[in-house]
Amino acid sequence: MRALVAHSQTDVRLDDDASLAPEGEVVLDVAYSSLNYKDALAVTSRGRIVRRFPTILGIDIAGTVVSCTTEEFKEGDQVVGIAHGLGESDGGGYAEQQRVRAETLVPLADGLDLDLAMAVGTAGVTAMLCVMALERNGLTPDGREVAVTGAAGGVGSIAVMLLARAGYRVVASTGRPEQEPYLRSLGASAIIHRDELSKKGGPLQSERWAGAVDTVGGDTLVNLVAQTAYEGSVASCGMAGGADIQTAVWPFILRNVSILGVSTNKPSKESRIAAWARLAKDLDLDKLRELRRIEPLSKIRELSEEILAGQTRGRVVIDVKS
Repeated sequence: MRALVAHSQTDVRLDDDASLAPEGEVVLDVAYSSLNYKDALAVTSRGRIVRRFPTILGIDIAGTVVSCTTEEFKEGDQVVGIAHGLGESDGGGYAEQQRVRAETLVPLADGLDLDLAMAVGTAGVTAMLCVMALERNGLTPDGREVAVTGAAGGVGSIAVMLLARAGYRVVASTGRPEQEPYLRSLGASAIIHRDELSKKGGPLQSERWAGAVDTVGGDTLVNLVAQTAYEGSVASCGMAGGADIQTAVWPFILRNVSILGVSTNKPSKESRIAAWARLAKDLDLDKLRELRRIEPLSKIRELSEEILAGQTRGRVVIDVKS
């Protein structure tokens, strides 16, 4: 079968005679995967993403069950998987077929099809988990603004859409002002340039945000925390702007502000199923179709360069059979 295989950290190539992953209870006929920032790092050998070699890349997978050695799935079931080692320590979605651990997979949510599920993918599930974390911490549509950083990217686009459809006043932060019409079409009520949040600021600033979804980290996260209103929270899920934060304890002890860490690496199956169900119900699926591109696996290298250069918007779905 054809697959994109990392033979070493610097040797990544399309193979026509690749083998299924050695471990897993479920064999899938793969239909689609997607392209995430982490995938692009692995494809271009710019990040140490893969943890064993050889490994088929692709941290998202969607397909139809061919066989399963447990009772959890049966032949013909449509399933999806995100993260959980896919494309890192286990074989990933950039293949025509794949063997996958049953724990990694969940049933395709009602209302979604396989390509639309990959328009959601890890990015969309991350966005949904961020929204759910903010809700658990008390966020409600009370009129105060909610910020989304990296808003034109995969996580940011879906976070903007989810929050706007839930009734929040969403302020989208981006370094690409030309994306304003796109972000407003997703429901953003205002746009700010990312420089407004990335410049150095004091540890306690004027209260503005009821909450935020931050995909950037670094000084942007510091400023979001400093500007978050009393008992607000920031869901932190990325570090494109830096892994370090330097701030004081004042927002936490004077305003009771919380930073909520969100990861899709290994959330429970129950939380993944709940997130997928919410996504199928809460997203504007017609809009989701508009913001995704379906591209062939044969273009994965140039697409990876685009996403690393910040030239993509929305979601890139990979047709693994083309």
